[in-house]
Amino acid sequence: MSPQPPAMRIHPGLAAATGALKAGAMAIGNFDGVHLGHQALFAAVRRNARGPASALTFEPHPARLLAPRYAPPLICEKPRKRELIAGCGISDLVEQAFDAAFAANSPISFVEMVVGTGVGEVVVGQDFTYGKARAGTVETLRVSLAERGVHLHVVPPVAVNGLVCSSTKVREFVLEGRVEAASMLLGRPFDLDGDVVRGAGRGRKLGWPTANIRTTNELLPAVGVYAVRARLLPDGPPIAGAANLGLNPTFRPDVALAGGQPPLSLEVHLLDFAQDIYDRRGRVEFVHRLREERRFPGIEALKAQITQDVIQARRLLGV
Repeated sequence: MSPQPPAMRIHPGLAAATGALKAGAMAIGNFDGVHLGHQALFAAVRRNARGPASALTFEPHPARLLAPRYAPPLICEKPRKRELIAGCGISDLVEQAFDAAFAANSPISFVEMVVGTGVGEVVVGQDFTYGKARAGTVETLRVSLAERGVHLHVVPPVAVNGLVCSSTKVREFVLEGRVEAASMLLGRPFDLDGDVVRGAGRGRKLGWPTANIRTTNELLPAVGVYAVRARLLPDGPPIAGAANLGLNPTFRPDVALAGGQPPLSLEVHLLDFAQDIYDRRGRVEFVHRLREERRFPGIEALKAQITQDVIQARRLLGV
């Protein structure tokens, strides 16, 4: 058995990383979702680093401070983001607190903090900006780093089937329920983590027992029925399933389907699985959208539709 790679080191800010990344390469960005574009930056870091392969990100997302009314829902929570970054071969993650004091730093001050870590190369995307009022550009960064003996590597946008990978586009696809398109940009299915909790028990009474997942993930797919794969964390095998994310309108005549008002419930029927998993933590990967959520005239019509959903999920997931 090959040895496990060392755990990714977390540095709580640039000051804490001073001198810790000598001769390394550092990718800088928000990296929400860790999509294929972000992965291209990390690949460049791994290729070029003569020391630690590092990434610098910001907590919270800068939009939370600079434009809170327009801040997007995060694609994944911090623990999942760390896991994904580590999976890209990054050995050191610098999580810089993005507060008013940090946002007020001039472009030169920001560069000096980055250089202070000891890195020999910085890797960014071509639209990168930095410093107070986002006054710094890729060209000013190149000059400022060169004056301090550090190389800048600019990674061009990554496109899949003619579509440029971006966190904004991933969010758009997920919110529309187009999880197959989101997977294309992420390089993996969109997923979310949550706790398995006790629900109303309706699924079992219908003959289709479900695991009820309570998640705090900010980004949720559009209300509907999906073919999914689920796993128990930290390292359980994937289990095929069919999931309903929605309002249970057949049992709740008081709710309107339009708008998908909260609270939404995520119920997953795990195929060929009968273990007790209450109070466990799980991950749900959204693989295919099967249909929209509908209100059925009665229980028998709902049961017949669930039967068809499960058949379709089995076909799409190959089980």
